[in-house]
Amino acid sequence: MGFSSLSSALFLFLLLLPFLPLLYILYVRPDPKKQPRAHGVKSYPVVGTLPDIVKNRDRFLEWATGVMKRSPTHTMSFKALGLTGGVLIASPANVEHVVKTNFGNYPKGELSVSMLEDLLGHGIFNSDGEQWLWQRKAASYEFNKRSLRNFVVDTVRFEVVDRLLPLLERAGRDGRTLDVQDVLERFAFDNICHVAFDEDPACLADENMAAQQSREFMRAFNDAQSAVMARFMSPFKSLWRVKRLLNMQRERRMREALATIHGYAERIVRERRVRGDAGLAARRHDFLSRFAAAGEHSDESLRDVVTNFLLAGRDTTSSALTWFFWLVSGRPDVEDKIVQEVRAVRRASSTGGTTFSIDELRDMQYLHAAITESMRLYPPVSMDTQSCKEDDFLPDGTFVGKGWQVTYCPYAMARVEDIWGADCEEFKPERWLDEAGAFRPESPFKYPIFHAGPRMCLGKEMAYIQMKSVAACVFERFSLRYAGGEGHPGLVLWATLRMKGGLPMQVTGRG
Repeated sequence: MGFSSLSSALFLFLLLLPFLPLLYILYVRPDPKKQPRAHGVKSYPVVGTLPDIVKNRDRFLEWATGVMKRSPTHTMSFKALGLTGGVLIASPANVEHVVKTNFGNYPKGELSVSMLEDLLGHGIFNSDGEQWLWQRKAASYEFNKRSLRNFVVDTVRFEVVDRLLPLLERAGRDGRTLDVQDVLERFAFDNICHVAFDEDPACLADENMAAQQSREFMRAFNDAQSAVMARFMSPFKSLWRVKRLLNMQRERRMREALATIHGYAERIVRERRVRGDAGLAARRHDFLSRFAAAGEHSDESLRDVVTNFLLAGRDTTSSALTWFFWLVSGRPDVEDKIVQEVRAVRRASSTGGTTFSIDELRDMQYLHAAITESMRLYPPVSMDTQSCKEDDFLPDGTFVGKGWQVTYCPYAMARVEDIWGADCEEFKPERWLDEAGAFRPESPFKYPIFHAGPRMCLGKEMAYIQMKSVAACVFERFSLRYAGGEGHPGLVLWATLRMKGGLPMQVTGRG
């Protein structure tokens, strides 16, 4: 380069020097409106908040809840170089924006679908667009039928009267501590298999039989959920593919679990095909028969129906009831009010019997409030994740980038004073009752326990029927006391919120 060229370059540099700050602002410096927010969490150069996320991954729910409580907008967002960004939200306005107002921009997304695909396929809980829509319409049509609702009631009645109550009675008579979480998971598994596929695993019929017939499947389902949660919690969202390719431990257990789960589901589908060929399926009331009769479906799509409903039916109600019985165990005043209400409904009943009709269950307003309040504090699905299709801003101004994961957190929302008041962390069924003692619902965006918007849970009413039937029949005859010592039970974050170490309880009969 000659002297003349060097002089020209120097002159150009000096000319542009005053404009460098402006050029930095326009082309180099990140837009402050699009910067991640993690109130009270240190953000490092390049890696952002990744160190804190990794440090707290074993208690991520509790840690993230603390961050969102401290945040003025109850939002936490993060982005590190080379990693998928994410936003956690705990405000009703943001929840409404994601699940309803801008629903089309927040599908499940390819990333989430891929992490669940080997377990759930493209069933209703793991699909988007037209694939989700036709399943939603078909399921909605069936769930609105009175015959299915009556079938659910009959199934719950059988499982409660013939299995659950005798099991509790034996435990009380023998003075034996019972893992109620395990009991409820077996109960829920029996129930969903009856309702969804007209199968009877008989998990509660005999404890030895349960060990022989269902433990393998239950263990496989738990292993699969654990592996899926590890995929979601990893900051490197495709690392699980490498682990699967190398057959590393967790992914190896996932492969083994899937063989058991899919084998079970495929057997059900094959048997249903045989029944259909024999003209028997059309006379059955279970959901799979109804679904199969509604159109032509491949064996794979019907297998996805089975696995999706097993996940939804076994784990959500058992999780909700586990935390409910634990909370009530520490509040004798709440238990007394439930018992008084159940006995009042029983006295007013003209039908008699061991269980309760749908109308009788609807009369139990305080019980409904207590179960609802329990799920507020310990939501079965404590976090639910969507993906962002195109760049967006939430109502509180938080930037969400294309491809980012957006997770709303009902567990955190329950602990925010701005939403539920100064007593938000107290178990208080009365917050759901009006002055006349009637149940008063809240906005689903404030209480997104059954999701909200177009994806709102179709099985909400049936879930309440099942949970209220169990609670009313159990408390009418027994009192359950937590035998796990002092302190709060640990949390296990899977697809649903489980209690670490189970729920040991002593059963006492009522006089």
